[in-house]
Amino acid sequence: MSATPARRRTLPILTSQQIAQLNPELADVIEYRKSGLSLNHIVGCPLDCGYCIRHTFGNWEMKVPRALMSDEMAVTKLLSHPYFRPHTTPIQIFNRATDPMLPAVKPHTFRVLRQLDDRGLANNVLVITRWRVEPEDCAVLNSLTSLRLTVLVTHSGIDNETIEPVDSRIAAANLRTLYEHAENYRTVLYWRPIVPGLNDSDAHLARARELSQHAHATVFTGLFFREQIAEYYQAHGLPLPYQDTARRKIMPELAEKRVLDFFHTPGDDQAPWGVLFRKTSCAVAYAHGEADYNGHYGIQELCDICPKDQLQRCKAAWVKPDLGEVTEQARQLGAVGPVEVDDRAIIVEGLDEPPRYFLQHRYGFQCHDRAKPHHYRQHGHAPIGWAAQNGKDTTP
Repeated sequence: MSATPARRRTLPILTSQQIAQLNPELADVIEYRKSGLSLNHIVGCPLDCGYCIRHTFGNWEMKVPRALMSDEMAVTKLLSHPYFRPHTTPIQIFNRATDPMLPAVKPHTFRVLRQLDDRGLANNVLVITRWRVEPEDCAVLNSLTSLRLTVLVTHSGIDNETIEPVDSRIAAANLRTLYEHAENYRTVLYWRPIVPGLNDSDAHLARARELSQHAHATVFTGLFFREQIAEYYQAHGLPLPYQDTARRKIMPELAEKRVLDFFHTPGDDQAPWGVLFRKTSCAVAYAHGEADYNGHYGIQELCDICPKDQLQRCKAAWVKPDLGEVTEQARQLGAVGPVEVDDRAIIVEGLDEPPRYFLQHRYGFQCHDRAKPHHYRQHGHAPIGWAAQNGKDTTP
């Protein structure tokens, strides 16, 4: 089977005037997210998932993918980004403004991957999709020999077509195809968003558990429900999943408990929940046999469902950084006030998410904003649906 993707015409590049009309955040093709530097020089998507983060960028009506620059220029910008470190910084491709496996976008995805791989880079690279993946695509992915590539297949199981127009059977087929052909990449079941009363019935949970057998790891998470998404729901008469919006993902405590109870296998001392994880980087790291690059091991209540062998990997790699060195680095990035390193995280003030993620990935140790604490047992989720635990108030 050929490892060369079928040649397609490249997408037209928007003019400078057209780019100037976009949301400035969308026009900036590189964004540092928790799972890595995110490269997004293709914008536009026809899939119309009601909860999509594209609502927040003001380009929801852009259904036809368009390029903001060439793939070569985009890769150059990525590799010259001040936060990029070869072999260390995790990378995401086309994860906020389009789907990387759409027919018009796929050739660009493959070209970017090839350019990174040809440079001998061993960075973790995440490709997240809900669209169709064919065996010939797997051959292309297997031809990449340097990158630590993970394809995350988004599956929600949501049956309401006005919220989730893409048939979840596509994700199920993708997962099986990717898992069957995986050699030089890994595939993860990205089970999201879980919304109580919408896709957390026993049948939904059973389906997800069955699909988890066709992935190297499974991660489950909740819903980003920002104001723009709530406005879209209201304007289209969709049932509101929550009365309040939040900056972080919403994953109520009882919803998490339903998932964990369903996946738990009594008597399995090594992996009582199978290969199920709460955080994306944990699932990716496990799939590649590595320690979590986000340093979640310091947040021990996150790790209570992890397989024992993964806990050992993360424990061995988890080293509390030197306070003086971290303080110097944080000051150079613009931190103000005291810098603290406790047994859970680096705690800073005055740093936005990108420099915090840079510190987090540099040290493999969580980095939190003192003004936006991660509450005990809440796993970094919004406080909606969580009760105070261990004397900790979860009210923001």
